[in-house]
Amino acid sequence: MPAQLISIEAAPDLVDQVYRALLGAISSGALAPGERITQEDIAQRLSVSRQPVLQALRLLKKDGFVLDAPGRGVLVAPLDAEWMRKVYQVRGALDVLAARLAAGQRFRIDPKLMERGRRAARGRNVEAMIDADLAFHEAIYEASGNPLIGQSAGQHWRHLRRAMGAVLQAEPQRESLWDEHQAIADAIAAGNAQRAAQLSEEHVAQASEALSQRLAQQLARSASITHHTTHRKGDKA
Repeated sequence: MPAQLISIEAAPDLVDQVYRALLGAISSGALAPGERITQEDIAQRLSVSRQPVLQALRLLKKDGFVLDAPGRGVLVAPLDAEWMRKVYQVRGALDVLAARLAAGQRFRIDPKLMERGRRAARGRNVEAMIDADLAFHEAIYEASGNPLIGQSAGQHWRHLRRAMGAVLQAEPQRESLWDEHQAIADAIAAGNAQRAAQLSEEHVAQASEALSQRLAQQLARSASITHHTTHRKGDKA
């Protein structure tokens, strides 16, 4: 007679939930670069104990999203433009390959997914915009028939989420991104592998350039604030 086992409820992983919540806040800009984070504050705001927060912060530090801070807590790390350029290079190669393979299947992306993306683009929820964008690309990865593409891309999407968040916070033409998505989807559905690959490559290149411009603007703004503050202190001296 087989031994009887007691069924158990699958408990949600608090560490993963806290990690995702913090990464979402960093990606959307709710937690800005340079902002200090403490275990106590996050535990209170998320209504959890300090232990899962501590472990989540360790993972975020390992992944490069937070840095050690003087005194207590950690600081949200700035976006590294050079690192993100390399991440986009890898993503571009994977997206092009996925688009070619998906076009070979004449894959048709669910119109509901496209509408979800456009609806998010018209709103103000940056996390919803990022989630919809990721869902579009994951659909193409899956349609490629090569599971290694999605697995490889997944390693980089945590950083890409943050890069996309930085751009989408100020992107004046968010919905035009979905025009680009639609063009890629149409080429894939038509079985035009060459055009699908070309459009995918251009899409990623434009995303990388938009991030570079956004980071340059942030640096210029920071320099201007620093100069203005220093100048005012000099006037008072």
